[in-house]
Amino acid sequence: MIKHFLILVFLVSFSGQAQDIFGKWKTIDDQTGEAKSIVEIYKRDGKVFGKIVSILNPEVKDALCLKCEGEDKNKPVLGFELIKNMTKEGRYYKNGTIFDPEHGKKYKCRLMLTENPDILQVRGYIAFLYASQYWQRVKER
Repeated sequence: MIKHFLILVFLVSFSGQAQDIFGKWKTIDDQTGEAKSIVEIYKRDGKVFGKIVSILNPEVKDALCLKCEGEDKNKPVLGFELIKNMTKEGRYYKNGTIFDPEHGKKYKCRLMLTENPDILQVRGYIAFLYASQYWQRVKER
């Protein structure tokens, strides 16, 4: 009986730790609660990145990044890599940036799964000030 209990505890703890931030997330505006886009988070060269793979409002599907600077200026928002160079430190992903193409602002970033592994806390920082959004995992069918 103890053997079965230990196996069950192992399987439950393993499945709880199996969740990670990689995959697709529905972005939710922290001011309006509106779902805006789908961002895919992935690993490249040992760092974590995220790009916009779908825009949910059909009226702005073809939007350009008018407020971007440099090589990103006037490029389509669809396909835009907004999360860059994140590294994992414990339960957080940090040391990278997130860019808001709507306002043309870049922020230091921290990502963290909440207690619900289908909710990702996305926090952007300027000095000690920050704003958080909570994105929802997109479940593949």
